Amino acid sequence: MRVLITGGAGFIGSNIADHLLEQGFEVHSLDDLSTGFIENVSRGVTFHRMDIRSPEAHDLVVSGGFHAVCHHAAQMDVRRSVREPVFDADVNIIGTLNLLEACRKGGVQRVVYASTGGAVYGEPETIPVTEEHPVNPICHYGVSKHAVEHYLFLYRHLYGLDYVVLRYPNVYGPRQNPCGEAGVTAIFTLAYLTGNPPRINGDGMQLRDYVHVKDIARANLMALDLDRKELDGRIYNLGFGVGRSVLELDGIIRETVGTGLEPVFGPPLPEEINRIALDGTRAGEELGWKPAITFEQGLKDLVEYHRKRLETAE
Repeated sequence: MRVLITGGAGFIGSNIADHLLEQGFEVHSLDDLSTGFIENVSRGVTFHRMDIRSPEAHDLVVSGGFHAVCHHAAQMDVRRSVREPVFDADVNIIGTLNLLEACRKGGVQRVVYASTGGAVYGEPETIPVTEEHPVNPICHYGVSKHAVEHYLFLYRHLYGLDYVVLRYPNVYGPRQNPCGEAGVTAIFTLAYLTGNPPRINGDGMQLRDYVHVKDIARANLMALDLDRKELDGRIYNLGFGVGRSVLELDGIIRETVGTGLEPVFGPPLPEEINRIALDGTRAGEELGWKPAITFEQGLKDLVEYHRKRLETAE
């Protein structure tokens, strides 16, 4: 199968690309390298440096002979989405529409869309959150990502374009950028390894559902199974269904690093939800997916990953 991964030089996209390569897929990666890194693109992946909003990206999808598009390219910074809502919508909505138009013209059989369970639901009424929970995002990023889910439904209704939506929790693991505003696990890990206490916004009791990127890659592989027509049009939460606090995350990282440093605290951010955990029951029953890497083991592996990178850089 020939698959195009948008955002394929980014943290999640590049890990998915590697997993698909291992399974024998022909993998193409599209990325403008605004937040991705060319070193994330493995040998064997065909790379296309393009913006998803561009005519060139449209033409690539139309003529590329792709069986499926795994769509991960996005403006994914919650805080930037609040500061620059027009830019957020331009990338996440207009950019995706450019791709969807190309998919229908190019005969793409399925789109697997990376949505966000951490932002579309808003402050949840109950935890863990199922797919039937009301969608009430409290940041522009959550709105733009959810809007695309409606466009996918429309393109299926009008043109027969098959799709699967995966609503992600907090994803962490190798290649996560520790220099941005997102990615708390990578930010905290690198901060402690370099002797700089990280900043916690609020009291640290905020709950998030953390899933390792390798488990996310497995879910994408399952969603790309074109023989499973029953997946068409389905939405799946991916998560353990259990929230872990920022303080708990911080404690595990500090213990693993072996540091006496402690975090500093700042005011909470109004655009960030206080608690979230995603019920992955439907994904287990219909996709056959369950997370396999525990939170504790995943964080220990992440610390070792960044420790080795720092040692190599010296």
